[in-house]
Amino acid sequence: MAGVRILSACLMFLVAYSAQAADWPQFLGPKRDGSSEETGLARSWPGGSPKVLWGRDVGSGWSGVAVAGERIVLFHRIDNQEVVEGLDRQTGQQKWKQSYKTNYRDDFGFDNGPRATPVIADGRVFTLGADGDLTAWEVKDGKQLWQRNVNADYKVRKAFFGVGSSPMIAAGKLLVNVGGKGAGVVAFDPSNGQELWKTSDDAVSYSSPILAKIGGEELAAFLTREGLLALSPEKGEVRYTYPWRPRNPNSVSAASPIVVGDEIFLSVSYDTGALLLHAEKGELKEIWKNDESLSAHYNTPIYDKGHLYGIHGRQEYGAMLRCIEWSVGKVRWTKEGFGCATILKADGMAIALSEDGDLVLFEPSPDSYKELARASLLTKPCRAHIALADGRLYARDGKRLICVELKK
Repeated sequence: MAGVRILSACLMFLVAYSAQAADWPQFLGPKRDGSSEETGLARSWPGGSPKVLWGRDVGSGWSGVAVAGERIVLFHRIDNQEVVEGLDRQTGQQKWKQSYKTNYRDDFGFDNGPRATPVIADGRVFTLGADGDLTAWEVKDGKQLWQRNVNADYKVRKAFFGVGSSPMIAAGKLLVNVGGKGAGVVAFDPSNGQELWKTSDDAVSYSSPILAKIGGEELAAFLTREGLLALSPEKGEVRYTYPWRPRNPNSVSAASPIVVGDEIFLSVSYDTGALLLHAEKGELKEIWKNDESLSAHYNTPIYDKGHLYGIHGRQEYGAMLRCIEWSVGKVRWTKEGFGCATILKADGMAIALSEDGDLVLFEPSPDSYKELARASLLTKPCRAHIALADGRLYARDGKRLICVELKK
């Protein structure tokens, strides 16, 4: 009987794991590290291009889609409305649609749509609009559960490009880099939107938090406007801080932290660069730092076998793809002219969508840049992060969302 119970428990675990592996429920994927456990993906495409299974028109915005179960959640802007749609995963057909009015206008004439990617958890989806509207919806039918404006509630001044840090669920709480006085990070009750705790005076950035075990404890790691802020998601107790912000005040910080073991990698542009820290006994020690290795403007690099693969340099000045050694920051190779791109890792490959709309497969090898396949699928600019779920890649520009078959 005991053996039957153990076998049953193992089967339940495998089913739950498979369901999770087939979803992309939040920014940077299931583990918020840009990686997927999926296998069986093609390393080249017959005719030079993957099959586009479906496509649909979308409004403005740089928000990536979230995928869970049979539902895709699309967050975009149409006219003066921020729109949230539940789409059928197989066909892209609309199953529900909700919207609310927004007054956001980009001061620099860029895109006026939402920037933050939704997060799906426990049958709910949470969106954070460009003007600070934090909203909870039911995934199955789009029913609005609650809404509050974090900029108004916490007296946060408008940032350069509106609100752009994607929320995260941790310890059963909805964590947001709000950026208010005494409310740098705020935890909300996912069921009703009520504040559970708040901490720090750090201003808001465009970097999205991650959840990682640091020093034996699972912590929420933020790269705020001021630098690293790692805290307990349960009560908001701050464990680590480290100043790391651009020297130029007219700047943004947008790449998420990367944690490997007890080491933390941060990267920003604007004459500041990258930093690797080691956490031990409640203290942080610098391993290396420079502005020559991998200075990320807004894309988060991926980690693979002791190396990082990411975009180095400012978007407007000609960014490049780079591989560097994690432990010392040594540049192993550079692919000039690659441009900015969102990158994820799956089945032994790196999958990138360039800002110009090219889908690129390359091998994460420290020896040299090894491109496997490339196809032009969308139009410039592509800034929303791609999502991979059950062998299908979801990618968008400012006009179209497409579903691409990547399975063999």
